[in-house]
Amino acid sequence: MNQVTLRGIDDEVEKKIRRMAREKGTSINKVILDLIHQQAGTKHKRKEVVSESLRKLAGTWTKKQAADFMDSIRSCEQIDEAIWK
Repeated sequence: MNQVTLRGIDDEVEKKIRRMAREKGTSINKVILDLIHQQAGTKHKRKEVVSESLRKLAGTWTKKQAADFMDSIRSCEQIDEAIWK
């Protein structure tokens, strides 16, 4: 697979690309590749990563869902000193 270094990206464009990646839950590289293929009128043939197949099977959480889950198990992470004596 070829590699290209891209220099001179406008700050505003960079922020938009980072925001798109964050919103899609994907990498900046994937967002840029998608944009390039969209403009070139070509189909992006992605190599499926193992984590992607697991994501399809199990799904993913938003940051809020993950935070809510961590809050819900917080009491389970407390150590009862009396039990361990």
